[in-house]
Amino acid sequence: MMGQGGMGQTMDDAMMHHMGPAMRKVMLYTPQHLLARKDALGLTADQVTGLTRLRDAAKAAEESAENEAQAHMNEGEQAASAPKPDTSALKVHFQAAHNAMWKAHWAMIASAAQARAVLSDAQQVKMQTWADSMQTWMQQHRQMMKPGESH
Repeated sequence: MMGQGGMGQTMDDAMMHHMGPAMRKVMLYTPQHLLARKDALGLTADQVTGLTRLRDAAKAAEESAENEAQAHMNEGEQAASAPKPDTSALKVHFQAAHNAMWKAHWAMIASAAQARAVLSDAQQVKMQTWADSMQTWMQQHRQMMKPGESH
């Protein structure tokens, strides 16, 4: 799942799918999401520069952590494929891969928190309104997709 999730999803898409509503709201503030909405938010040149720096730093941290995780997954796979698998070695690599992915997640969460601070109060209200409408749509969509229940 490094870099690409199942069925062509990016890691961000896969993680967003498994997060609860509160964490999804946090992730809406990632620098890349804010930069994608720069015109709608009316971002200033300074805000775009700051968000671009945050995005690039977070991307570098995520890629580094993903590479570390992949290396440990590969080593864990080798340990598991040995004629007599060493479960201690497998555990070490599994835990190291898990910790590396935690670093990647943390880089995204930290960049989202820092990016949100770049926005003005009015821009934060716009994002909150958009997040609330998206949450409402998702709840309605989930309700419609439950067959056999009254709507």
